[in-house]
Amino acid sequence: MTRLIPLLAVALFTAVPLKVDAASDSGTIQWQDWSAAVFERAREEGKLVLLDLEAGWCHWCHVMDQTTYRDPEVIDLIGERYIPVRADQDAHPDLSNRYEDYGWPATVIFDGTGTEILKKRGYIRPQWMLWTLQAVAENPSPDAHDNKQSVPEQASRDRLSDEQRQVLNERYEYVYDAEFGGWGRIHKFIHGPSMEYALARAKGGSKLHEVMARQTLQAARFLFDPEWGGVYQYSDTRDWQSRHFEKIMSMQAQYMRLYALAHSLLDQELHLESALAIHRYLTGFLKSPQGAFYTSQDADLSSEVDGHAYYLLANTERRKRGMPPVDTNIYARENGWVISALAALYAATGEEVYLSEAERAAIWIQAHRGLPGGGFRHGETLQSGPFLGDTLAMGRAFLDLYGVTGDRKWLRLAEAAARFIGETFLDAKGAGFTTSPAVAAAAETVLRTPVRHQDSNIEVARFNNLLWHYTGENSYRGFAENAMRYLASPVVTEQRRLLAGVLLTDRELDRDPAHITILGRKDDPAAQRLFAAAIRYPLAYKRVEWWDRREGKLPNPDVVYPQLARAAAFACANQACSLPVFEPEQIVPAVDRLQSQ
Repeated sequence: MTRLIPLLAVALFTAVPLKVDAASDSGTIQWQDWSAAVFERAREEGKLVLLDLEAGWCHWCHVMDQTTYRDPEVIDLIGERYIPVRADQDAHPDLSNRYEDYGWPATVIFDGTGTEILKKRGYIRPQWMLWTLQAVAENPSPDAHDNKQSVPEQASRDRLSDEQRQVLNERYEYVYDAEFGGWGRIHKFIHGPSMEYALARAKGGSKLHEVMARQTLQAARFLFDPEWGGVYQYSDTRDWQSRHFEKIMSMQAQYMRLYALAHSLLDQELHLESALAIHRYLTGFLKSPQGAFYTSQDADLSSEVDGHAYYLLANTERRKRGMPPVDTNIYARENGWVISALAALYAATGEEVYLSEAERAAIWIQAHRGLPGGGFRHGETLQSGPFLGDTLAMGRAFLDLYGVTGDRKWLRLAEAAARFIGETFLDAKGAGFTTSPAVAAAAETVLRTPVRHQDSNIEVARFNNLLWHYTGENSYRGFAENAMRYLASPVVTEQRRLLAGVLLTDRELDRDPAHITILGRKDDPAAQRLFAAAIRYPLAYKRVEWWDRREGKLPNPDVVYPQLARAAAFACANQACSLPVFEPEQIVPAVDRLQSQ
């Protein structure tokens, strides 16, 4: 799954009263939907375009709607000089990928040609909004508002240099909060790539990274809802105690997958309990009757009952008050994330219910969101997509399903997704992949120039690299290296931000995954037990295959295995394979011995 983390809504100024119902009328502002037509109208009327990019679950978006956008002077000025546009960032990945560093809410002002004039992040109180709108209307020049755009640089290599690797590792360790756990000291949540990197390094023997993982996984328990399960988005204090109560799918899926993996690696029952608590919430609140999953649940019930009051209540009292709104849109990207998480939970537990749920969701999304050629649209309609995130998340979900079932139909779907990504999103002008294709319909808007998204390129590289190991198809390795050339470029590595995902990608491209192959018929109970043990191997970066000779040769027959009279497992790494093992408990020691060489 794409380990995409939505940027936290930021209160730029003083605290303000809480929101009223998100569905209430936004004063007299006549908000328009995002489309090329608004720019045509702006040119015809000599106006600017004001974009309010929000999220249905976002507390500060609701606050801004009920204060700033209810201010009479703000309303009048917008009516005179602006075309007001409102878009849900969950429904518009093309916008959310472009502006996630500016919200939510994100406020963006354009001229009629779609040129960006100004971008602001987070809540803006009425007086500051009025001053901003007046200043831009009087001088709509991007240079006047410090809106210079950086020019992407390309790396000449498809790996990090030793110096880059050292700097990024030092930064990773420096920003770790040794007192309270977690990476960073302002907002607290589990940063997915950082946790996965810590777990990978811990599996490799690093005690420092094991301590980081254990401490953070324990501390993040404060973000769990003790009544309904699931995790809140973040805490705005170092000690994890000041929770913000929105429940969004990116967090639910990511945490469930990481806690399931941590359970296998660190052998702590509490981690499995955490994964199961998230599963309980997902199936109870965000699972549709069709078996696919919804998008999010709001932080607040209403202006009278915000999340801080509501989520202190017990289950019965909560339900008497009512239910915070659930965004019932079904997106391919979000479902890809949760399918991968369910596959990880199945691998960790062997419980068939989790696999059944993952496969049911995958089948529904394939039938209702699939596009010709292996891609996926985001929601029920295509809108302005397709977007990279949807096909990428579903491609990885299919590959994860293949890894825990050995069913080649999932591998075929993963390959189709990879080919669609290469044909549709590869940046023709440089390294990396763009989040959406350049399309004629967007020629008069800011979207005429597709963007490259750091987290998406991380996942493109990781997905295609592992797919290459499974299939031997060199084009997938080429896609992975192309994405890594962007990630290794100065425009990425010189950012003052946490880049554990880049370190993780570089690490995976530089070594083979743990490789376990089961030989035996798929209806043989002995082979089934061996395969169940193989998928429990405590490492995310692994290649698990099940060779039932009745199905023909393996997709990537890079190892010659002997004919045996009974089911067996082989561990391979570093151009060497173990002797056959016949008992499930022998698999982990066999793999560990080869991995350490």
